[in-house]
Amino acid sequence: MENILQQINALTEELQALQPIDPEFQRKLDKKFRLEFNYNSNHLEGNTLTYGETELLLIFDNTKGNHTMREYEEMQAHDVALRLVQEWAQDEERPLSEADICDLNKIILVRPYWKNARTLDGQQTRRQISVGKYKEYSNSVELPNGEIFEYAAPRDVPVLMRELIQWFRVECDKKEMHPVELAALLHYKFVLIHPFDDGNGRISRLLMNYVLLKFNYPPIIIKSSDKSNYLMALNRADVGELDFFVDYIAKQVVWSLGISIKAANGESIDEPDDLDKELELLRRGLASKNEAINKKAELSSLIETINDCLMPLFQFFEDKLMILNDFFIGFNRLIHFKMDGDIGIVDEFDSWYQFENNFSEVIAENILKEIEYKKEPPYLVYSYELEQLTKSENLPSFTLIIAIYFEEYFYSISIETSEKQTFKLRYGDILNQELMAKIVSPLIQHLISQIREDTN
Repeated sequence: MENILQQINALTEELQALQPIDPEFQRKLDKKFRLEFNYNSNHLEGNTLTYGETELLLIFDNTKGNHTMREYEEMQAHDVALRLVQEWAQDEERPLSEADICDLNKIILVRPYWKNARTLDGQQTRRQISVGKYKEYSNSVELPNGEIFEYAAPRDVPVLMRELIQWFRVECDKKEMHPVELAALLHYKFVLIHPFDDGNGRISRLLMNYVLLKFNYPPIIIKSSDKSNYLMALNRADVGELDFFVDYIAKQVVWSLGISIKAANGESIDEPDDLDKELELLRRGLASKNEAINKKAELSSLIETINDCLMPLFQFFEDKLMILNDFFIGFNRLIHFKMDGDIGIVDEFDSWYQFENNFSEVIAENILKEIEYKKEPPYLVYSYELEQLTKSENLPSFTLIIAIYFEEYFYSISIETSEKQTFKLRYGDILNQELMAKIVSPLIQHLISQIREDTN
């Protein structure tokens, strides 16, 4: 490890000798680090935006592709978190705090959401992921050999996080540890605690880059293509080989310094794997689309449609209406399911978080039976009723409805305003933010028209 730290010191001196960098080359370098870090750190955690889509979103504030709204939102939020970390690093008098780390979690996760999980006895369930708060449930990871590695228990997290911050502040003041080693150890110690329900990996890499930027090193990128080596380095640290992990991080610093020196010399900073990365992701995307074309209504595809498309759509709709809720006496949500010619209320609830864990599976099973044995397609009806404006007791209630019809190879989402509009999708298609807006906007515009008409 000592040799690579000496190499880093030599490269740092070389880069400093080339300062200041030409503004045009500095902009290109900053853009590369920004896109590479946001793309790779999120891609490591399963985000499916391509590098080109990441650039389109972050640089041009535009979107394309068939991705979930959360993927777009979390990519943008991660970019906000990166800029915040950069600001912190520039303020030499500002110490890192637990509140800062909680803020990062709140930013990158955007808002609370539901996620598939398992109970202690191995049963599948769904639970709410809080944002900006330490975890309430134990979390773990399955190692390649099948063993389960448990992170810190929820009850221990507050004490461990206080100790982590105290350790970091002391090491910063002592200035005895090499900044690269300090950055790597902060990353590892944080991951070992795993204080949040989600977002721990992204935050660990943000914190690591905070340290590097604080000590005037360029940020580093853990490439998603190198995920196996990254995880192996973390596993080696778990068995006491901390130097192995520090050495791995140090090699990434060498890469960042090398790219920075190229930029300072006016050389190209494009890399051979940039094209390979785009081609591979395109291949996966085409394979996924080809699979979706022939996807049939099965239990798994119906559960996926309900969890990953319909629930986010309903939540997106409700989020848009939040601004109006204070002006109404109350509101009511109902879900109806047409079964064997009758419409029965499946559930009535005050919040998405009150859904029973088996809701999606139960409804999917019934939908599948109806598709197989009935001539008329089964459908769900989502109804959102706003009860009277608070200052106008004589006004009627306002009800907005979204109906979803299920057939063998596709499903349709219908809304009724002044006219009926229908959106047909295949099982396996993902409702992205743009399509959600197309479905929801006419409904809300219709509501606005109704309210204006009734209050004039």
